[in-house]
Amino acid sequence: MGYFIIIVTTAADLYFHWWLYVRIKRWMDRDLALSLAGADVGKRAFMLQRLSEAQASGVKRRDLPHWLEHAATDYRISKD
Repeated sequence: MGYFIIIVTTAADLYFHWWLYVRIKRWMDRDLALSLAGADVGKRAFMLQRLSEAQASGVKRRDLPHWLEHAATDYRISKD
């Protein structure tokens, strides 16, 4: 019975840490997109949309900052 409790609590602990890791990564990506948008409400929506597109298209996390900076530049060009 003791092994069962250890296995169950270890599995629950590993799942919780994985879930927390995934949530923190999502929050960091979202904060990056919003920080590049600034206070402009339209740009914030645009950047969140571009973040969704980046995630759907499989942009790697190491390339995401550059990709989002390029998207922010595209927004400035299209606004002018």
